[in-house]
Amino acid sequence: MKRLIGLLQTLLKAAIFFTLFAFALNNQDDVTVRFFFGTEWHSPLVLVVLAAFALGLTLGVLSMVPRWWRERRAAQKAQSVPAPIHPSSPHPPEHGT
Repeated sequence: MKRLIGLLQTLLKAAIFFTLFAFALNNQDDVTVRFFFGTEWHSPLVLVVLAAFALGLTLGVLSMVPRWWRERRAAQKAQSVPAPIHPSSPHPPEHGT
């Protein structure tokens, strides 16, 4: 069963790859991206889409860095604080007579 699921995952990844590859081949036309002050960038559409994706990914990762640092500091602080010592057996059981 695990082998079948692994095969299906591989086929899904291959299908996604070939779909994106066909998208890239179909979108090789040049586009013009106009920035401020008359600056322009002429490039194939697929590179513009790739650049936008990479920029979004970079901004997303950079926005998470402060939270990662806070979590890491908290984990290190929790590790450095000694745990309270608990007796292994609190009290022997009492037998009533």
